[in-house]
Amino acid sequence: MTMDLGGVIVATTLAFTPDPAAPGGLAVDYERFAAHCDWLISNGCRGVGPNGSLGEYSSLTDAERRKVVQVAVEAVGGRGLVVAGVHGVGWHQARHWAELARQDGADGVLLLPPTLYRASEAEVIEHYTRVAEVGLPIMMYNNPIDTKVDLVPSLVAKLAAIPNVVAIKEFSGDVRRVYEIRERCDIDVIAGADDLLFESLVNGAVGWFAGYPNAFPAEAVELYELARADRIVEARELYRHLVPAFRWDSRTEFVQAIKLSIDIVGRSYGGPTRPPRGPLTPEHEAGVRADMAAALQYLTSR
Repeated sequence: MTMDLGGVIVATTLAFTPDPAAPGGLAVDYERFAAHCDWLISNGCRGVGPNGSLGEYSSLTDAERRKVVQVAVEAVGGRGLVVAGVHGVGWHQARHWAELARQDGADGVLLLPPTLYRASEAEVIEHYTRVAEVGLPIMMYNNPIDTKVDLVPSLVAKLAAIPNVVAIKEFSGDVRRVYEIRERCDIDVIAGADDLLFESLVNGAVGWFAGYPNAFPAEAVELYELARADRIVEARELYRHLVPAFRWDSRTEFVQAIKLSIDIVGRSYGGPTRPPRGPLTPEHEAGVRADMAAALQYLTSR
């Protein structure tokens, strides 16, 4: 089983609207979420990735989490990929979400190692093996900062031998791994950190599973295509002006920062975050606004 991951797949934010009866006083705004997915695809993105950490999956009810995938599939309408996050504490939970994603029409899944538990190598291998049995293509997600489990290249090579495991979203911050993973196994390496995008693509990453394209979809696609076409000088110049904003993708406040960035651009809707995420501090908000102002000034002056 394969999945063409060349392009920009956006780890989508999720819109909420005030509702005192909803969890945390915020109800999922499915209409705005559908419009956002449509906007991303219409601006050239390869696909969307609902129910990732940027989509606040861990704050959703089970019913909300499933409906988010259904809405994304309907909004994309076959024009691109839907790669659903199916993260879980154990493989039995992740497999459940993968089974529902398959029923609801997702093209593939994004899968962290077990969350909230420092799993051993054997446990990680079982985790991916069990979910792979569902039959959808799997993009592994290496985020050792959050999960405390590092999918090092030697382990990635073992996981790549599992049928249906087709790619890895690399978020370790070590750009050297792109080469080492490709040397050890035949698997697609996907850039996972926005502020290492240029370096990852130059080293051979084939796609970008991205956060900031929620605010800059067309510009993100342009940057990706320039780098993949080896138009390095042009790609580097564009990246140089966007990367100060992109750095917020690797910070604790990335969800709030990217949602604010969407609102600053004004072409889609970011809005508030559900607990436990609260609003940005005044200092962080000022930082996001300054970085976005500089990026927008450059983009409008080209």
